[in-house]
Amino acid sequence: MKRRKGRLLAGLVLLALGLAGGGCGGGSGAIRIPDGTPIVLISIDTLRSDRLPAYGYDRVATPAIDRLRRDSILYEHAYSPVPLTFPAHATALSGTLPLAHKVRDNMGYRLESDSVPYLPRRLKELGYATGAAVSTFVLRGSSGLGDGFDFYEDELAFIGDWSYGGSVQRPGDETLDRALPWLDSVAERPFFLFFHIYEPHTPWRPPEPYASRYDDPYDGEVAHSDEIIGRFLDELRQRGLYDRSLIILMSDHGEGLGEHGYQEHGPLIYREVLEVPLMMKLPGGRLGGTSVATPAQLADLYPTVMELLGQEPEPGIDGSSLVGLMEDDAPVRQIYSETVFARLHFGWSELASLIEYPYHYIHGPDPELFDLEADPGSLDNVLRRERRLASRLADQIEALDRSLDAPMQEDAETLQKLAALGYLGGRSVEGEGPLPDPKARLFVLDIMVEALDLAAAGDHAAAVPIYRKVLAEEPGMVDAWEKLGMALAEIGQAEEAIEAFEEAMRLTHGAPQIALSMANVFLKLGRLDEAQEHAELAVTVHELARDVLTQVALRKGELDRAAELAEQSMAGRGARIGPLITVADLRLKQERFEEALELTQQALDEFGDRTDTDKLESLFFIRGRAFSQLGDAERGVEAFKKEIELSPDQLAPYTHLAYLYALLNRGPAAGATLRKMIEVNPTPAAYGDAVRTLRAMGDARSAQALLSVARQRFPSDPGLRALNSG
Repeated sequence: MKRRKGRLLAGLVLLALGLAGGGCGGGSGAIRIPDGTPIVLISIDTLRSDRLPAYGYDRVATPAIDRLRRDSILYEHAYSPVPLTFPAHATALSGTLPLAHKVRDNMGYRLESDSVPYLPRRLKELGYATGAAVSTFVLRGSSGLGDGFDFYEDELAFIGDWSYGGSVQRPGDETLDRALPWLDSVAERPFFLFFHIYEPHTPWRPPEPYASRYDDPYDGEVAHSDEIIGRFLDELRQRGLYDRSLIILMSDHGEGLGEHGYQEHGPLIYREVLEVPLMMKLPGGRLGGTSVATPAQLADLYPTVMELLGQEPEPGIDGSSLVGLMEDDAPVRQIYSETVFARLHFGWSELASLIEYPYHYIHGPDPELFDLEADPGSLDNVLRRERRLASRLADQIEALDRSLDAPMQEDAETLQKLAALGYLGGRSVEGEGPLPDPKARLFVLDIMVEALDLAAAGDHAAAVPIYRKVLAEEPGMVDAWEKLGMALAEIGQAEEAIEAFEEAMRLTHGAPQIALSMANVFLKLGRLDEAQEHAELAVTVHELARDVLTQVALRKGELDRAAELAEQSMAGRGARIGPLITVADLRLKQERFEEALELTQQALDEFGDRTDTDKLESLFFIRGRAFSQLGDAERGVEAFKKEIELSPDQLAPYTHLAYLYALLNRGPAAGATLRKMIEVNPTPAAYGDAVRTLRAMGDARSAQALLSVARQRFPSDPGLRALNSG
């Protein structure tokens, strides 16, 4: 490719960072598509361009994407603004960069689509039906991405914990199945469909036959993603939509596969995580098979669609039309990318970069400059040989307002709550003095991965000292404090878990996901006011926080408040099981026992053959109590036994089962149940509950004997001392 010098732009002109001046390129009007043309945007998450045959890779077969490429214009060098899913898609749909749309990380931010141009809203104004189907929690509609869509399918079966760099996902085939009925409903009118799949994001576990066919699991995932895309494109063909549609295929970012010492994506911004596949099929396959060497960016998608429809994009667009890039005299723009992931999660420096092709300048504590043509692997730092160029690019980045809002958008009320809880004294996201360059601290992440692997295998006790080892190296690593808190909570060390969460909260000024984790621990401890305070910090960002608030209201006996919150949770639950269980608990307390059983049965039916049985906590306890109240003692016994099997650390199922056994005149079974409770949970609380249960059963002698044993084991426990000896 002929090298062109990027134009030197001064001062705050860089704020737009489309750098060719947002809006349509010089070819405006040269290519038009018919009014009402169906528009399809396909996003394959975490797909590197250099792992596709369309870009020269020969170790994986992607027949569906290859066929689409033959009908498409291929952009040889396309770049993501940030190697994270949510902010990258916010850019693709708004035509603006993270500095403008303000989404800087996957969690803790919301896209305020009214403040930026937004493609689904604009197309809706032009008479289009707008629909989306996504495969990951971080793209949920409530993040702001759902604004402007008539249909937004984001009902993941399980929403729970996610590790740094990963998130909850569902198979792309399932996402497609959810999208097709909507597609059928709009096939005869103008429509825009955003279809997103999460393959090949980690964890790389390709199904057969791809697992056996490919030694590299990432390649296997790429091949599997091609199968899903092939099925989707075939569905378009069968409906007579493929040929007449504008179809854009993209990825949000690439993936580190060991280059530069890192797997996955997030803290670094080398070429392998920024360069993405991008191809555009015009109606009728016009210009199919052609290629464009001039660099493109995801911010170009919005102005491209507008130009093809003969519309002017709104002011504030950071991209330029992909059509204009096809012209021989198209200028090589500077393309901005960034990552603040390492600052927010690890306490390391953020990074920013400018690509002035073929040069890629990375700005940070230890800046680097690479020639992407001569050195596509970005292994030879030429900064010393090109000092003048590097200095100019550094000055341009420094001229930008890259200030970082806290992950939780803090209104005055939230700030007051955070201050009252003591969470405003930590490190600011703006930083305090020099921070380390992420590439110099990657070895810490190797230790972190060891701990995460142990936790994923269920060995939380073994993970705890590894997390502490991480924190000895990096006491400001938010993710390590958060994961330590989770692990401590799993092994029953609730007070220590809270201390770990509190440190994470201080470091982040109250990140909502950490507040939610704390709320759950406080709820388990019965510290209801604290659970409520922390859930309220997260409720505007996390739907799960409303579930916690509902449970708090239930335990406080505030049934009207619980009913109001439960209704809100049910309305936004998607496919989550938790709200069903919470409402079932509400019906139990309202003495509507049949309804409680119906709701728990619905939850079991929806749960199916999933293996994450921890999400069923309390369900069988509710069923046991409902059956008991309806006089079906035997089914009550079986339900309580199932709850104990799933949640052996919860005391209430043991005591209710023992009491039910007593009512059935099965005294030995009652005694064995209480003995098992104490053996599994050798705590003062378990002994105290056993003593109270024995007394309720009328066995004062056994209760007194057990109380004596308990006081000998825990002589200073105030709860046991408070139990009278009568």
